[in-house]
Amino acid sequence: ILANVKYSLKHSVSGEVIVKHLNKEQEADQSNFRDSETNAELEVQEKISLLEWFANEYKKFGCALEFVTNKSQEGSQFCRGFGGIGGLLRYQLDMRSFDEVSDDEGLYEDSD
Repeated sequence: ILANVKYSLKHSVSGEVIVKHLNKEQEADQSNFRDSETNAELEVQEKISLLEWFANEYKKFGCALEFVTNKSQEGSQFCRGFGGIGGLLRYQLDMRSFDEVSDDEGLYEDSD
């Protein structure tokens, strides 16, 4: 199930900030707002929808943001297949590094 809310939670004893991404069911479970080891309460510092966080932060990661609706056949398939969220990763690649160097290339020089 897709997480739809990003929480920044501060540990009341240690002061450590913990980030959790929760869906509706997890939000209703109060154990998500307590430290599992010490049972200390986690204070909500920030609550923001995951979609809003993506819209605000995507440029920091050098990304492009595209919204896909489920109103077309392709969009519906994309949403079902990826659970409502997906990404494409692209890395710059120098194809010249994959060119094979022939055995005799550079070994012989013209001696005119």
